[in-house]
Amino acid sequence: MLSLDVIREAAERARAHVIRTPVVPISDGKWLKLELLQPTGSFKVRGFFAAALALPPERLERGLLTVSAGNAALACAHVAQELGVRCRVVMFDSAPEPKLTGVRQLGGEPILMPRDRLFAWMRDRGWESEPEAFIHPFADEILQAGHGGIGLEIAQQVPQVRRVVVPVGGGGLVTGVAAAVKALKPEARVIGVQSDGYPLWVRTFQEGAPATVTPHTIADGTTAPYDRSMHERLRESVDTWLAVPEASLRRAIPHLAVTGKVVTEGAGALPYAALDLLPEGPETVAVISGGNVAPDLLASLLDEAY
Repeated sequence: MLSLDVIREAAERARAHVIRTPVVPISDGKWLKLELLQPTGSFKVRGFFAAALALPPERLERGLLTVSAGNAALACAHVAQELGVRCRVVMFDSAPEPKLTGVRQLGGEPILMPRDRLFAWMRDRGWESEPEAFIHPFADEILQAGHGGIGLEIAQQVPQVRRVVVPVGGGGLVTGVAAAVKALKPEARVIGVQSDGYPLWVRTFQEGAPATVTPHTIADGTTAPYDRSMHERLRESVDTWLAVPEASLRRAIPHLAVTGKVVTEGAGALPYAALDLLPEGPETVAVISGGNVAPDLLASLLDEAY
């Protein structure tokens, strides 16, 4: 696991550029950590600032490159704009239009690829032939340490915390959060959540081998491919895996919007939906990771529910 010193250094590096997001109670012993309030609407800016600011100046000047389903793209473009360098992002050609528009508005250049081609580009380390400094959206350890700042804040804001519920895509968020929380609160347990519409890591750890899964979920931010380099890190980080029924996730987004006044995307709502699957017990914090939901999807979900 990442060391607490490394996490603290990364969090401090990013501190001037990110928000110390609030935790809000939703019932006895249950809290939401509102990372959707970060610049660009997701937790991703923490890790990208931490990683970009750790680069030697001559590498940073070449610009930034990443690969993303959406939120990492927005974060990378925002960070590049703030630091005055160029940014390009390899993205699924099915990426939600608001995220594509957001990348362009921030000065970033999307490079669109079909899902299979994008995965092949990642597998073949296509970034090595590109001029910019590549920041891996989940496997970069400095980026993970930057995300660990969330865990540092949770431990301060809810000192009695015993469970932290985190959505899992590639695994960079939960790896950083778990390392921080477990270092400061050894008794706490970390719960990794995916949709049953893309339970890649849930099935991988159940079956003992990488699962082959086709995405059928509105939680597009959790549809990263299996990455061997993350397997052991996730085994160490996550104490319990949960697959939320996709139908429950679709209800959670409008319910949270109407009753909690929190508008979240699919991946961000997974921990909230997972709370209903957990036994009553200790103080629990759900990390609401992002709020970049497409307006037409939100409208459709509200119509379904109400």
